[in-house]
Amino acid sequence: MDKNSIWGLVIIGAILIGYTYLTKPSAEEIKAIQTRDSIARVEEASDQQFETEKLTAMKAIEAEKQKDPAHLQETFGVFSSAAAQKEEFITIENKLVKIKISNKGGRIYSVELKDYQTHDSLPLILWEGDKNRFGMSFYADNKSIDTQDLFFVSENGFDNLNASSSQKTLSMKLKASDDQYLEYVYTLAPDSYMLDFEIKAIGLNNIIARSQKNLTFNWQADLYGKEKGRKNENMYSSLYYKYNEGDVDNLSVNGKDEASKEDLTTQIKWIGFKQQFFTSALISKSTFKVQSLKSVDMGEDSPILKNYSAEILLPYNGDVKESYPMQFYFGPNKYKTLRKYGKEIQLEKVINLGWGIFGWVNKYVVIEVFNFLERFMGNYGLIILILTILIKLVLSPLTYKSYLSTAKMRVLKPQIDEINEKIPKDKSMERQQATMALYKKAGVNPMGGCLPMVVQFPILIALFRFFPASFELRQKSFLWATDLSSYDSIVTLPWNIPWYGDHISLFCILMAITNLVYTKMNGQMQTTNQMPGMQAMMYMMPVMFLVWFNNYASGLSYYYFIATLFTIVQTWAIRKWMVDDDKVLAMLEASKKKPVTKSKFQKRLEDAAKQANKKKK
Repeated sequence: MDKNSIWGLVIIGAILIGYTYLTKPSAEEIKAIQTRDSIARVEEASDQQFETEKLTAMKAIEAEKQKDPAHLQETFGVFSSAAAQKEEFITIENKLVKIKISNKGGRIYSVELKDYQTHDSLPLILWEGDKNRFGMSFYADNKSIDTQDLFFVSENGFDNLNASSSQKTLSMKLKASDDQYLEYVYTLAPDSYMLDFEIKAIGLNNIIARSQKNLTFNWQADLYGKEKGRKNENMYSSLYYKYNEGDVDNLSVNGKDEASKEDLTTQIKWIGFKQQFFTSALISKSTFKVQSLKSVDMGEDSPILKNYSAEILLPYNGDVKESYPMQFYFGPNKYKTLRKYGKEIQLEKVINLGWGIFGWVNKYVVIEVFNFLERFMGNYGLIILILTILIKLVLSPLTYKSYLSTAKMRVLKPQIDEINEKIPKDKSMERQQATMALYKKAGVNPMGGCLPMVVQFPILIALFRFFPASFELRQKSFLWATDLSSYDSIVTLPWNIPWYGDHISLFCILMAITNLVYTKMNGQMQTTNQMPGMQAMMYMMPVMFLVWFNNYASGLSYYYFIATLFTIVQTWAIRKWMVDDDKVLAMLEASKKKPVTKSKFQKRLEDAAKQANKKKK
């Protein structure tokens, strides 16, 4: 930069500084500006206050209008006397549940399970008050009636029916007159999660529209997260229902803010609003028809996990007395607890133990062994350890057979290499035939190592289903894991890594390490050259497990860690003390000297091939 340019920049800077100084407002001007700003803020606050007061006044006018007898008569008809009252609550409870019922709508307002808490030690509430819908809708006296807007009368008065050994019954009536009313009857037995619920329509045949063939019962609930791992809890939460003469089904789980909806035409036995470890289920003592079922995933940013809704049609015949007996189940998703309320209703199927053989393994083997071990110890980490060892010991003959088959293939590898050297690559069929002939002569089954793994596969998948669904593991700690039904965390990260999470699970790391060791051990015992990239893929699997299982139940990662570690020890012990390669080779060489006995099937194949050759000639 030359001398003239520097002087030019200095002059421009001086001009800017001088202009700023000369145009600077005086102290009086600054004070005037501040005064104008203060006045503007006061005026803005006054406008906001005016709008607030205006809105409050409008609400007050609307509230007074709602209380006007003429307006109530026009809106609610014969039920006008049941409108615009004060909301009150009555509690009905036993040793297990505490149910709060509101006179507004006569509905269940909230349900607390006394023996359980959320993951952050708060009372476990299945329903969250005003955010849920529960009531009947129908046409009466040419008016659209929704019972949630009206107030019921309690026959018991609003005194709590507290926990005692006797059965408690609460009657809530929505009255058009003394002998014309809709009644909800709640009956709670001692030491039970089941609440009897009966809807009665008494003397409403001249009030409800004669053309109406069904009364609609609406049930909707916002379900808040109760467990430590929201992602895992969301995965195992769904709206379930059972066909009257069929199986149990559920709505699919969709993504954020997406709805899953089902319109059913067949009769339904029950509907269950299921979370990972707790369910609210409405059970008909006969059947009912469902107009629609809907499940909405509220997304990770919402405190609400899911929103479930059911629109149920109750048949209405227009009789003087109509009755709809039902039951509510409010309780844990514990297999034996659900099972005891009746095998025929199959409530236990809200627990996803897997389909087919995987479900059978869980029901008749894993759960039975798990419950048996529970009788003798309360440490669930030790129970999982013993369960794992028992399973591995039962499967040890298959592990031995698999290793022996691999050893036979390994000691024959030099002879297979000789065959490959003699026969050119372009004659792959001849190579294969010669190799299979060698296996047959030596008495080796190439699939012998795979079949035991196929037998063990159902147990592997069954336990994958069992641990996240096992209520017994909920909030049970072991070592550094505070909850075996959720992820364990030794480090909380300052950010969330996609697919991985915002924490580091130690059990998941241990599982990945043991899988890596086992993969390397298997690679050393390989008898054939693997396809290009296959070996790299085998080593990638433990890394993928590290990502997939970081948010899964720590009990599952712990089980896979122990099971893989036990398999490594088994394999090492078999190789060191039970299977000697030289002895295996000697045994195979002795088998070669024995005449090969052909099966009837092989003879038929050879005869068919000979006849085919004769025809060609």
